[in-house]
Order: sequence, then structure tokens, then C-alpha cells
Amino acid sequence: MSFIKVWRIIRDFLFSKANKEFLIFMFFLGLSGIFWLSLTLNETYEREFAIPVSVVDIPKNAVLTSEEVDTVKMTIRDKGIVLVAYQYGEYLNRLRIPFKNYTRNNGSGSVPASELQKLVYRNLVSSSKIISCKPEKLEFFYNYGTHKKVPVRWSGRVIPEELYFISRVEYMPDSVTIYASDEKLDSINMVYTEQLNYANFRDTLTITCHLAKHKGVKIMPEKVKINFYTDVLTEERIEGIPIQGINLPDGKVLRTFPSKVSVSFVTGVNVFRNLRPEDFMVIADYNEIRQHPSEKCRIVLKNTPPGISRARLDVNLVDYLIENQ
Repeated sequence: MSFIKVWRIIRDFLFSKANKEFLIFMFFLGLSGIFWLSLTLNETYEREFAIPVSVVDIPKNAVLTSEEVDTVKMTIRDKGIVLVAYQYGEYLNRLRIPFKNYTRNNGSGSVPASELQKLVYRNLVSSSKIISCKPEKLEFFYNYGTHKKVPVRWSGRVIPEELYFISRVEYMPDSVTIYASDEKLDSINMVYTEQLNYANFRDTLTITCHLAKHKGVKIMPEKVKINFYTDVLTEERIEGIPIQGINLPDGKVLRTFPSKVSVSFVTGVNVFRNLRPEDFMVIADYNEIRQHPSEKCRIVLKNTPPGISRARLDVNLVDYLIENQ
């Protein structure tokens, strides 16, 4: 089919009586839409804009310990067409705060709302008016490299399946560097993660999470990787733990009957495989025996290895004899 024939078919279709009416309708509909839009954009409105803020021209020996980029929210009043230009144009892309203009000698800087508005007005047309500004002032913190390393600990709710428990937690890295004022550095001895929420797992749980933020403190790195290792809970018993006498004067020996006792406890299967009686310490205190003489002396479980819980002695009182050497 030739081009001329195709064109005639299209022309006859478009300019048929029914299609003529439809085209006329669409023309006037578009015209009315343009008219309505022009009237709408010519009205005065108020709109809130979130404007990114960053501190610039920071000296090489200074470190910002607060967020490098913050946001201020300003409500601006003007005609709709102007607000649309602000929304999609580059007028309010970023607000730059010169470091030296707003810093104080105490390691902080503050920009009041009035100054923020002045900086924004430079990018607005003369007809625009700022109605409100949030926050009322913008604060930032800095120091000149003062820092220290602190350990990382997890925070939140991490609960494995029933009959399982967390046997070991591994952090990568296990400590982070914090930059802050001397006062804050002295008060922070540990950094916690954001609140975690994991439950009903039995295999090793590996997560990467952010660290909880502190006002005026920069943490490097901001994220850590954590491995939660699990083990199966089991109730076990170890026998043959010797009783040791303490605080004995020179020349005296404490003998107990029995000389060795057993300890029951709850632990993980993998932990139990490596336990020995020498990992526990059971004592009898000579000072207590002297102050409270009796036919039997009290024994105490003094030390237990890590990874066990609910440890208890099978007996708490034993017969004894104190001999002179």
C-alpha cells in the first residue's frame, strides 16, 4: 500500500464527523486545562521545603563530630509557579555554612534561624517570604583530632530458639574510634549498637548494623559486623573438684571430708566438652571457721568458667579437720 493511500485513510478517519467532534472536544478540554493551571499557579500558596545543610571550609586539622549534613525545614510563601520552580529547580539544593563564621572556642558552632533565613533569601526571588524555620537553630560540633578507642557491645533483643542459647558474640571490629570533646571522651567507655530485634534462630546469626549515635560524637567506623554463635543447652555435672582452704595461718592445714565435691550447672554442649575440674574453684575460709566454730564448715563455689549458668554445689557443708604441720 502506497503512502498516499495510507495518508488518505488516516485523513478520512480523523476528519470524519464523529472524530471531528471528538477532536474539538479534546482541544477545548486542553485549553480549559491550560487556563485552569495558569490561574492555579498564579495563586499564592505556602509550602514547606527540606533544605540540606552542610558545613564547608573546615580546616584540615579540625574534625566534625556531628553529622556533616543536616536538614532545615522552611515554609515559603509565594505564587504557585514560583514554588514549583523552587521544588524542581536548583534554588534550594543545598545550604552551605562557612565553618569559621559560626564556630565558638568550646568545640561547637551555632547558626540561629535568622542567619539561616538570610542565607536562604539569597537564593529566593524578591516576592518570596519565609514564614517559618525549623529548627530554631542549627548546631554542630568539632574538635582538633582528640579521640580514643572504646569497645563495642550489642543492644536490643536477640533470642535464639528454645533449648538454644548464645554461647559467644564476635564483633568485627571489636572496638571503634570516637572523636569528641574531652568531657564526652571521659564519659564514654563503651559504644552500643542500634536496637537489634532477632528471635527464633538456631544457627550462627551474622548481622551488620549501625552504632547508636551520640550528640557531638563522631564514631569511626559507623557500622560493625556481629556474629552470634549458638549452642544447645544441657544440664551437666562435673565431679572431683578439690576443696581449697584459704586464709590459713602458717603451719596449719585444712582437711575436709570429702576432699572433693561435684558441681551441677547448665551450659552448651560444645562448652561442656572442654570443661575440666580445674576450671572450677571451691573454697573453705579459715576466718569464717574461726569466727563461727562448728562441726561442719561451709564451702563456696568461688570461680566458674565462662559459658555456664546456674552453677551449684551438690553439698554446702562438709566435715573438716585443722592440723598443725
